[in-house]
Amino acid sequence: MLFQDATPDTSGYMIAGFAITFIVMALYVASIYLRNRNLRQDMTLLEEMDKPAQPVKVPQPKKSPAISSNNNKSAKHVTKKSRQK
Repeated sequence: MLFQDATPDTSGYMIAGFAITFIVMALYVASIYLRNRNLRQDMTLLEEMDKPAQPVKVPQPKKSPAISSNNNKSAKHVTKKSRQK
């Protein structure tokens, strides 16, 4: 009389447990993948920052002929006039 009860069917719980376990593991693997990718990007950036800087050539502005010419008498200097009290 004591052992006449049927074994309960818990296969649904087993499937749910496996599904949750696989989902958690998939999220963990995705997290590791993303961290690895970000680490490689950071390493590339640091390696590029470690390289010696190339000298930068700054282009010199070209002077217009009217300003640089001393023969041009029409160029006038503009000055502020002082106020008289």
